[in-house]
Amino acid sequence: MATLTTTRIPVQPAEALHPIVVSGSKKRRISPESGHALEILGHAIEYLADELSAREGAVLAGNPQLEAIQILMAVNRKIYWECPEIPSWRERLQGWLHRG
Repeated sequence: MATLTTTRIPVQPAEALHPIVVSGSKKRRISPESGHALEILGHAIEYLADELSAREGAVLAGNPQLEAIQILMAVNRKIYWECPEIPSWRERLQGWLHRG
């Protein structure tokens, strides 16, 4: 028999979460826990977006499903941006040269 386990992620208002800040194309070291959370959030966002797009009519700003998508996306970004950046080869080489 399969057992479902859930992880609670504290949810803050979307305004309180960090905005998108693009700082180049650095890769990030994503832990298994963060990766699992990002995967779950991605599925939830995709599900809500599919449900929202299946409905006919205009998507209004006060729509609870749209607000839920925005909150989930903000939490997704927060988790991703908290993962440490992987230094580039150039940065590693410069660090090695400065030590020597």
